[in-house]
Amino acid sequence: MTDPVLDELLRPYRDQIFYLGHVHGSKPRLPLWFKHFDRGPDGAGEAYHLGIFGKTGSGKSVLAKMILLAYARYPKMALLVIDPQGEFARDMKKGGTSGEFALPVGDVARKLGKQPVTLTVRNLVLDRWELFEQILFESLFFERLTVPKGENRELACGVLADKLQKAKIKLADLHQRKSFDAAWALLQDDKVQKVFYRTEASRARFDTALHEADPDEFFNDYWRPVAELFREDRPGAKSINKALAWLLSLTNDDGAPRDNRPILVIDLSKEQAKGLFWNDKIQSLVIKRLLDGLGQTAEYFYKENQSLNALVVIDEAHRLAPRELPSEDDAARGVRGVLIDAARTTRKYGLGWLFISQTLSSLHPEILQQLRIFFFGFGLALGQEFQSLRQLVGSSGTALDLYQLFRDPHSAFDAKSRQYSFMTIGPVSPLSFSGSPLFLNAFNTVEAFLDANDLST
Repeated sequence: MTDPVLDELLRPYRDQIFYLGHVHGSKPRLPLWFKHFDRGPDGAGEAYHLGIFGKTGSGKSVLAKMILLAYARYPKMALLVIDPQGEFARDMKKGGTSGEFALPVGDVARKLGKQPVTLTVRNLVLDRWELFEQILFESLFFERLTVPKGENRELACGVLADKLQKAKIKLADLHQRKSFDAAWALLQDDKVQKVFYRTEASRARFDTALHEADPDEFFNDYWRPVAELFREDRPGAKSINKALAWLLSLTNDDGAPRDNRPILVIDLSKEQAKGLFWNDKIQSLVIKRLLDGLGQTAEYFYKENQSLNALVVIDEAHRLAPRELPSEDDAARGVRGVLIDAARTTRKYGLGWLFISQTLSSLHPEILQQLRIFFFGFGLALGQEFQSLRQLVGSSGTALDLYQLFRDPHSAFDAKSRQYSFMTIGPVSPLSFSGSPLFLNAFNTVEAFLDANDLST
């Protein structure tokens, strides 16, 4: 079998074919297809959920970027990347690349007519009082006022947010000194203190700490880093609602149909959060807010009898939707719950998900059960990982035997001779009609990938 023979056989599907690499152990390119999620000649009619799995260095991030560009070919398809580490954000800059496989994702997307936009923690505006309560709870603000984590602090955050709203203070104005002064005065009110401290001794301790504290220090060190997350007048700032509306809208500002829906990357890495209060729990709260907004928009489109026709890429999925969670981590549990529900329900809305994970066994099984297309890279051939792989692939012994022969790409002498091998199952190729796994070696040079798909910039 040669490339010319395959090209002739698949001539009717020529515009749909996309290449990620060569047939494993052979020279022909493996023809794949990634259809958009709406109806029409190039559409699947519904969304697919995809998963890419493999240990660090197996090539899964590069494969995900290639697949992202496969979907970027469709003007009516919207693409969202939730990027906890900032890797995808670096690739979206003009001339930007990351890693040894320097794929200029942003430049190629622009050539395809897709406008890539990156929002970081610095210009993503949070827009819910509930989020303010939760983030203030996690901060050191009440810690320094002798209120430890627990029910009392939760009540204190809730009553303070409620009183500020009743005082007509806006979320977007919390960073102003007058908003802080109003909050400081509210906490000195005996009636407010009685809400979260019932005993007189506890109230006295809190009141003493409050009066001995330096308001300037509290404003600069503990209040402002939280309040800045809600500030709307930051350069290039967009609220979560406005960002999602911009990404998913089918029309331009003037009401005309949109020619090409964009790519939005939400960079939630710690490197972008200097001067802001930011940690893993806050990241989880923000991701949950994004996912909730997506779900609401998808339901709206569905009621209007429209497909959302969008793909969400979730990097580090094993961290966001793990099988096991510490019992006290409510923020992470909220994210996991929304992701599990989304995997079950959003397919009919035309909203698909691409999960990228280092492991199979630690990702929640409910999500694994909903995936339609899988890519398995090197690193899943031992222990619990292999048992999980066997359950997904079935009892096809020859396929698993071949998978176990995958070599660690980094065992090669140099980068050019590395072999990034993947086993794939699901309706991802015109050759996958039998249901048996297919095997490929991903392109190991950017030029080969771009030339094979006519994407050279």
